[in-house]
Amino acid sequence: MVHAPTAHYSAQDFRQRAAQEHLNDAVADYGDHVLNPDMRELFVHDRLRDAAVLIPVVDHGDASTVILTKRAEKLKSHSGQIAFPGGRIDPTDVSPEAAALRETVEEIGLTSDYIEIIGRLPDYVTGSGYRIAPVLGVVSPGFQLTVNEGEVDDVFEVPLGFLMDPANHGRASRTWQDKERFFYAMPYEERYIWGVTAGIIRALYERLYT
Repeated sequence: MVHAPTAHYSAQDFRQRAAQEHLNDAVADYGDHVLNPDMRELFVHDRLRDAAVLIPVVDHGDASTVILTKRAEKLKSHSGQIAFPGGRIDPTDVSPEAAALRETVEEIGLTSDYIEIIGRLPDYVTGSGYRIAPVLGVVSPGFQLTVNEGEVDDVFEVPLGFLMDPANHGRASRTWQDKERFFYAMPYEERYIWGVTAGIIRALYERLYT
C-alpha cells in the first residue's frame, strides 16, 4: 500500500478539505446502522437525543494529532471507552458548536480561545439513542489541560495520519439482543478505539479523505 506523505495530514490541509466540502449535508447517512442495516429501524427513529462532540485536530505542523479521552471507569454508561470531548446538547446551548465547546471545557479544560471551528460533519446516529453532531476544530498548541476526574480518566493524542489510514479501520462484532452487531475498531498502541468514536472517525475519513 502506498501511504500519503506526512504533509497530507497537516492541520492546514485538514482545514482546506473542510472548506471545500458541504459538510453538514442533510441527505448524508452516518451511524451505527451503516454496518448493521438490519437494525436500522431500531437505531433511526424520531426519539433520538441530541448531542455534540468536538473532533480536535492539534496543529503540529505536518503531523497533526487528534485529542481523545478515556471516559471514567466510574461512569454509568460507556465507562472506560475512548471518546471525543462532548455530550448532550443543553437547552441553553445556542448551537451544536456551542455545546461541543462547552463540554470540551468541562471535560478537559481546553478553552475556546485555542480552538478554531472549521465545520461540522453530518449527524451520526448511535444505537444508544443519540444523534451526534461532530464538530470539526483546529487546536493551536500551547494549551494546558485540566481533566475533570468525574468524567475522564485520561486524555491522549493520536496521529491524524493513523486515524485517516483505512488500513487501520478494522471491523469487529459483539452479540447484542441475540444478534451479531458490527462496528469499527481502531486499536492504537494500548488504546482500543471502537464503536461510536471509531464510526465517527470513519465518517470523517469518508467525507474528507476519499
